[in-house]
Amino acid sequence: MDFYILLGLERGATLSDIKRAYKRLARRYHPDINPGDRVAAAQFRRIAEAYETLSDPDRRHRYDVHGPAAAAADPATFGFEGFDFSVSVEGADAPTFGDLFAEVFQQRTTALRPERGADLHDTIDLAFDEALAGGPRSVTITRQVHCQTCRGLGRLAVAETRCTYCQGSGVVKSARGHMVFSKPCSHCAGRGRLGEATCPACGGRQLQMRSDTLVVNVPPGLADGARIRVPSKGHAGPNGTEPGDLYITLRVAPHPVFRREGDDIHMALPVAVHEAALGARIEVAAPDGPARLRVPPGTQTGQRFRVRGRGVASPRDGRRGDLVVEIRIALPPVLDERSKELLREFGRINGSGGVRE
Repeated sequence: MDFYILLGLERGATLSDIKRAYKRLARRYHPDINPGDRVAAAQFRRIAEAYETLSDPDRRHRYDVHGPAAAAADPATFGFEGFDFSVSVEGADAPTFGDLFAEVFQQRTTALRPERGADLHDTIDLAFDEALAGGPRSVTITRQVHCQTCRGLGRLAVAETRCTYCQGSGVVKSARGHMVFSKPCSHCAGRGRLGEATCPACGGRQLQMRSDTLVVNVPPGLADGARIRVPSKGHAGPNGTEPGDLYITLRVAPHPVFRREGDDIHMALPVAVHEAALGARIEVAAPDGPARLRVPPGTQTGQRFRVRGRGVASPRDGRRGDLVVEIRIALPPVLDERSKELLREFGRINGSGGVRE
């Protein structure tokens, strides 16, 4: 296949163009990015051969004049067999292989970097009055914590021995196609010697499960579904990373009389016929104590009146909502003839269609 077409270049491409094209394709087809993919590995070898040829001025000239056979006849200026990633290719602008894959390896290292511990979620059940008042509440949670035996390291100090995994060199090499990678030994952290053993308490996992009882301060006035964040009381993270947070959701039980809308408290108030007709001052049992409500003469069922500042204190700024009272006119029981006669008289005076017996 034509090397220029393989790299997606025109024949007049500069060395910088060749470098960019190779870098782009190498990221896509490199065996370390596509483990086990034979097609990608074969394509990467062809891309490497094309880059090897076109990045060398002499070999590129022979390729342009005589074709691939002439370019391949000349021994490679730099081979890929057992190639160390720290070796640079010839040419002032040519990249090292480490440069070509630096971003790829950086992304993989970032992905492997341990993150903070997971957040933990729980609930607290409160009565309506308890949610309005707030205050301390106990909650028991089960979460991951750092192992107390090894202090979250997963290993314990023992007498030092030579690392058998890297044979004491501190470096492990692996081959991928034509490439040879070197990296610090993960078993001995590149030291070549082992002075630690797996922690028997946590089995090297660094974490253990534990139940804790916490006292959480519930701010007054929180509504049903509100969440409280308790920092650093979630699951501990691996490798000593910081723990997550604890999020507590409030479940507030409904009240038989009061209903909350925002920071306002709503309630229905039964009022006698004569109180609604003639007006009255009525004592109302508000959530925070008795309140006085003036019912004006001629009040009808469904009318609403506000008692300012007798609702919920806002958890945001402390301002109190209102108590909203909806009137429900209650008819009294008619127990004697005198009461019936008074109602008939009332109907004759105020009614328009007569009184039914």
